Amino acid sequence: MSSVGYRQLWAVDPGGWRAAGAAWAGLAGPLDRGLGGLRTAGGRLRDGWSGAAATAADTRLSRLRDELASIAPALIEVDQLLAELAGGLAVAKARLAQAVTQAEAAGLLVDRSGGVRVDPARFRPTERAGVAAAGVAAALRAALDGAAAADRVAADRLDDLARAAGTGWTSPPPSGRPPLGAAPALVSAWWSGLTPAQRRWLIVREPALVGRLDGLPVAARDQANRLRLDAWRAELLAERRRLLSRVPPGPLAVIRLRGVAGRLAGLDALVGRLTADEVPRAYLLGLDPAGEGRAVVALGDPDRADRVLTYVPGMTAGLDDASGELGRAARVLERCAALAPGERSAAVLWLDYDAPDLLTEAASAGQARDAGPALHRFQEGLRVSHDGPPARQTVLGHSYGSLVVGVAAREHGLAADALVFVGSPGVGASHASELGVPPGEVWASSAPDDVIRAARSPEELGRGALLRTAPLAAVLGWPGRTGHELWFGHDPSDPGFGGRVFGSGRGGHTGYWDPGNPALDGMARVVLGR
Repeated sequence: MSSVGYRQLWAVDPGGWRAAGAAWAGLAGPLDRGLGGLRTAGGRLRDGWSGAAATAADTRLSRLRDELASIAPALIEVDQLLAELAGGLAVAKARLAQAVTQAEAAGLLVDRSGGVRVDPARFRPTERAGVAAAGVAAALRAALDGAAAADRVAADRLDDLARAAGTGWTSPPPSGRPPLGAAPALVSAWWSGLTPAQRRWLIVREPALVGRLDGLPVAARDQANRLRLDAWRAELLAERRRLLSRVPPGPLAVIRLRGVAGRLAGLDALVGRLTADEVPRAYLLGLDPAGEGRAVVALGDPDRADRVLTYVPGMTAGLDDASGELGRAARVLERCAALAPGERSAAVLWLDYDAPDLLTEAASAGQARDAGPALHRFQEGLRVSHDGPPARQTVLGHSYGSLVVGVAAREHGLAADALVFVGSPGVGASHASELGVPPGEVWASSAPDDVIRAARSPEELGRGALLRTAPLAAVLGWPGRTGHELWFGHDPSDPGFGGRVFGSGRGGHTGYWDPGNPALDGMARVVLGR
């Protein structure tokens, strides 16, 4: 074991690497402003200058704009890889601390060089103490090996970027593109056949394609989608201008204006999280500002995590509150980090379906069925793009989102090791065995005061109070449902469903993520496989 490595790992500051990456990403703003200035200058030249020299100047300016535009993904990539280096070092330091704690509990000493020996003031050397010392030494080596591996990956990727800058940053790929909705395995094979320069060309020139293809690396999708943020915001601003141009605006226009304002605020909140120097780094895997708005955002890189959670929210979810839904995924991730600081976990908010807005919509499984193929492809994509040994994949559905997960699992299959349902109105199945995951890996929780639970237990809440305080429950659970049957099938939190149940404190339909609620620990333990 290298004594320098041991001391270096104790002394390293992962936050410094993360801040360095954020600084590189911050250069994208000045770069974009510079590109805007070149476009303006080029337009002025074309308006007031003609002839061969003018054509040559315009061509040179166009090439210069292309060259500068190609730098933007590299700035994002540096941020990505330094954030991942910081994450890897943080996990390695946590493992190192766990090994030292293990040594202290066993009466062992770890010296400044990382050597392990019996503490003579507490114990005499014995065969059992020797075994314990060997275990601690192995744990220390694993921590150092993890740090070294993270360092090698970051160094190799930085070397690739440096070489690309000198030999040709981008080059057009061959013709032929996989269509949106293509099988993730085919997408992955196509991407693997491209050179790094061709991949960068596609990210710069065709970000709408790269950002949406399931099966591509998370890093590539994040780069492409971040390049489109300004365009998406411009779409919403243009929609708002069109609505404001109607004088006086009618009632429908007023409603639409409120929707646009909500989506703009939601987009700005997401951008704030995407550009924040926070742990873990956020990755933008998809966004659509149309309709109610959709978003797919990961916290931490799922391609390099040991444990990955995909969270599917329920009724009324949209772009306007995507950051709030992302906060729920973040709270599960925080509990995972607290329970297993030596493991790398990531969480994804998957809001890539048209969630019901009205109670009449929520009473139908139609929107859940429509979402099934997309959720199936997304999970398949996480499997094929993952780097290293397969991660443990968990899919969590809340409220109507649990129906989305259940229907996708039963009708299409999900690349998942575990399914979790909280506050569920039913998952479109009568038994856990229909959902296609390993036995014992279907989990559910229902709070004692959740309106879904109250809807099938009228003795807990009179019908009049139910209709006044829980209209969702009135639609989803009341009409003619008795025993353990909910609107969309057998209650997954009933032991007779065949799954496993973890407890929840009181908190209503949305309190599962509240601090101190045992359901939060329950969700995290399923993600970790504990």
